[in-house]
Amino acid sequence: MGRYTGPKARVNRRLGFQAFENAGAIRALERKPYPPGMAQKKKKQSNYGLALTEKQKIKFYYGIREAQLRRYFDIAKRFKGNTGEHLLIQCERRLDNVVRRAGFCGTRPQARQGVAHGHFQVNGRTVTIPSFQVKAGDVITVKNRPNLKSRYAELAASVASSDVSWIQMDREALRAVVTTLPTQQDVSIPVEVGQVVAFMAR
Repeated sequence: MGRYTGPKARVNRRLGFQAFENAGAIRALERKPYPPGMAQKKKKQSNYGLALTEKQKIKFYYGIREAQLRRYFDIAKRFKGNTGEHLLIQCERRLDNVVRRAGFCGTRPQARQGVAHGHFQVNGRTVTIPSFQVKAGDVITVKNRPNLKSRYAELAASVASSDVSWIQMDREALRAVVTTLPTQQDVSIPVEVGQVVAFMAR
C-alpha cells in the first residue's frame, strides 16, 4: 500500500476506529459507526478477516506500506520478548509519529508531510525520512526559519495537549525531547496485535 489518498472517512468506518484524525473522518465515524455500503445484516468475520482488519489498522494509522510493516515485523522477531509489542514500538518510534504525538501537528499525514519537506531537525540535523527511528535523548525541533516557526507555533497552539510520558514537549520553544523509548503502555493504537503477528508469521 502506497501513501493512501482516498476517502479517509470510509477507512475509519470500515475499520471501526479513528485511523485518520481529520475532522471530517472523525465526524463520519461518529454519525455512522458502521461500515460503508448498503445497509445489510452484519456478517460474522472469519479469523482471517479479523486478522487482516487488525493489520490494516496498523498500516492506515501509521501510514505505512506492506513492505515497511513486514520490515518492522522482521526486526521485532529478533528481539527477546513479545514480538507484537516490539512491532508496535517500532511504529511508535517513527519520526512522523513522534512529531504528531509531541503536538507539532494535528494529524499523522500532516506530520509526515512536514518531515518529508525538511521542516524538522533531529539533534540539529535536518531529517526528511518520516520512518526515521528516534532514540532516547533525541531532540526534535522545527527548522530555524521564520515562516516555519510561525506555522508550527499556530499548529501546536491548536492541538490539544496530550499526555505522552516518553516525550517532553516545549510548545513555546517548539522543542521535543524523547526522554525514553516507548513501551507497550505508551502505544497509541487500539489493536489486537497478537492476531497481526499470527497473520504475518504464516
